[in-house]
Amino acid sequence: QVQLVESGGGLVQAGGSLRLSCAASGSIVSVPRMGWYRQAPGKQRELVATITSGGTTNYADSVKGRFTISRDNAKNTAFLQMNSLKPEDTAVYYCNALVTDLIPLTRVYWGQGTQVTVSS
Repeated sequence: QVQLVESGGGLVQAGGSLRLSCAASGSIVSVPRMGWYRQAPGKQRELVATITSGGTTNYADSVKGRFTISRDNAKNTAFLQMNSLKPEDTAVYYCNALVTDLIPLTRVYWGQGTQVTVSS
């Protein structure tokens, strides 16, 4: 009933920038929290950044000062602006959203993942 569609991943040189988007669609009443997690080869999935519907943000220490998360509440879409990218940022980035639907139930949804590769 609810889908998360991610876009914006790709290949970029160190120091470059990428902008990820995540759009939630379906029978949605509200999206209290949206964000991204990432998983690099051989490592556990880790939180990157989250944002609530009220605008409260949370960032992993490794991306503070470089990444900025924002959202368009009217479109249930979140954005992750990634600047000063480092090779260590290379990972599959997964959109994550806490969604309240029409049943109503509140549950977590995951996007399909998008590859971000930063070359040195």
